[in-house]
Amino acid sequence: MNYRRLGRSGLKVSEISLGSWLTYGGYVEQERAASAVRKAYELGVNFFDTANVYEQGAAEKVMGDILRDYPRESYVLATKAFWPMGEGPNDRGLSRKHVTEQINASLSRLGLDYVDIFYCHRYDQDTPIDETLRTIDDFVRQGKVLYVGVSEWTAAQMEEALGTADRYLLDRIVVSQPVYNMFNRYIEKEVIPLGQAKGISQVVFSPLAQGLLTGKYDSASSIPSDSRAAKLEWVKNGITEEKIEAVKKLSAIAREIDLTTGQLALAWILRQPNVASALVGASRPEQVEENVKATGVTLSEETLAAIEEILGSVN
Repeated sequence: MNYRRLGRSGLKVSEISLGSWLTYGGYVEQERAASAVRKAYELGVNFFDTANVYEQGAAEKVMGDILRDYPRESYVLATKAFWPMGEGPNDRGLSRKHVTEQINASLSRLGLDYVDIFYCHRYDQDTPIDETLRTIDDFVRQGKVLYVGVSEWTAAQMEEALGTADRYLLDRIVVSQPVYNMFNRYIEKEVIPLGQAKGISQVVFSPLAQGLLTGKYDSASSIPSDSRAAKLEWVKNGITEEKIEAVKKLSAIAREIDLTTGQLALAWILRQPNVASALVGASRPEQVEENVKATGVTLSEETLAAIEEILGSVN
């Protein structure tokens, strides 16, 4: 396993990290989840991700229970808050009240004294940014949060946060968690350049486009009716014949250099030095083993050009 620094901090995280979105606490029963986490840890993955809203806290409980078997100093754990956790008007967002209550609730579910990274899960238009950052900074000073992150914030929103943190001498953002894969590259235009300039790493989610970039679909009509993709409309809508044809061409490139299609997709992401880690989901240990083999792979200029030609016909 290779490790990269997280932004301008001294923290080092594994190039492949393991998440619990759409998996643990819901779709995947605990023993299978435990097997995947244990395999990841065994292979050198030290970075694990969850959030309060994943299965309304159940994913945090599962992740906390599994990681309790390992020394706390040996892994990095992230959680988040923003999305609704109840029906009340203050059960969502990034107000001092909601962030305070959710960080404490997350720590309780995880069974921990602190989390390494706390993400603002989205930008909150209704809360002054200084209120949010002051609240998180209070938790940093208490030792309950070590590093500050954001998820799916624009470059302009992160610039605003950096300026506010500097103005009030608060902890700065060191990590951003956006979606990034071969079919969704919006961060290349503004987010990555900002991250490179300001010391903010990207920890990207959906690097395999919800499984599409593993090459497991022959056609858009071949999605199993009982699969997660079929049950989630937004996932199903993202699986098009055009993309499947592109994946078939990518698979041919992968075979030429002795990689699986998924490994090629992950290595392509990790070509970006501003990406600290690619966040994958796994319901089986074998999936973790395959994904981890993408670390340390250097794609040639010829291979990158061939990939770009294929993607250029889709994006």
